[in-house]
Amino acid sequence: MELWCPDLDAAIAFYVDELGFRLDMIMPADAPRIAVLSGHGISIRLEAATGSANTSAIEVPDDAQLVRIVRSAGDDAWIRGRAGMHYRDLVPGRMGGRFIASHIRIDEGGPVPDYVHYHRVRFQMIYCRRGWVRVVYEDQGEPFVMQTGDCVLQPPQIRHRVLESSAGLEVIEIGCPAEHETLRDHDMSLPTRDLRAERPFDGQKFQRHEAGASVWQRDAKAGVAFRDLGIARATAGLASARVWRLNGDRIALGHDGEFRFVMVLSGQIALNSASAGVHILENDDACTIPAGELLYAEAKSDCELLEVSLPAR
Repeated sequence: MELWCPDLDAAIAFYVDELGFRLDMIMPADAPRIAVLSGHGISIRLEAATGSANTSAIEVPDDAQLVRIVRSAGDDAWIRGRAGMHYRDLVPGRMGGRFIASHIRIDEGGPVPDYVHYHRVRFQMIYCRRGWVRVVYEDQGEPFVMQTGDCVLQPPQIRHRVLESSAGLEVIEIGCPAEHETLRDHDMSLPTRDLRAERPFDGQKFQRHEAGASVWQRDAKAGVAFRDLGIARATAGLASARVWRLNGDRIALGHDGEFRFVMVLSGQIALNSASAGVHILENDDACTIPAGELLYAEAKSDCELLEVSLPAR
């Protein structure tokens, strides 16, 4: 059965709470407009009617040659997504649906109304921007807390759950493709009994990076410090992620790959692009760099940058 509804959240609540159905799938996570429920021997697909509050953000025409810059903004840039989380889109146009980067916020601390779920994705990582969050993953042991600067790689279809968070938690989620299913697992409970840290999930392995225990390295070519988040090893070279520490330095950010995303974690940089000119980026500003673009980032103060690339650097 397929039904259109003006308010997807209200429709889900009615079918689950009043009629005893169960939620099986919802998408996309940042602005849900499709949900699949089952119960009483039938399956129902709910889809938000065009123009409702649940439709996704305004579409921006894709142009693979554009340097996309997204500024830190006020509350009007955030929309309500899955499990009561708020989302800010960091890749306008989403590169034709290939990539998404979301700034996710939970305003109130305490338990999160999440459930055991998984995603059908090619790539997905979470970077803790501010605050803390307690999470649990399939075959990875007891729940653990991610602090500011920590990162995890969520390999395809690994079951996981967000348990609780600090007030004002913020994370950066980067994934491919831009729209993917969030599927609920009604049968699995977490944590799982066995610890299998090296278990492969569709050719990738779970990776947890703890900023407090990390070792800063120095890039021989660029001459600047960085900490590697372990994404390249865990994805067998599909992607990489680093935090760069600049002190009046300049680094090249041009590439010939699929995707390069940069976000300012602290300080200020001048982004110098051959086609787009010079732009000043500050805290929480982000940019996506097209392949073949000659581009440099010059630190205007002590700063740190999050950089994610596909394929790995």
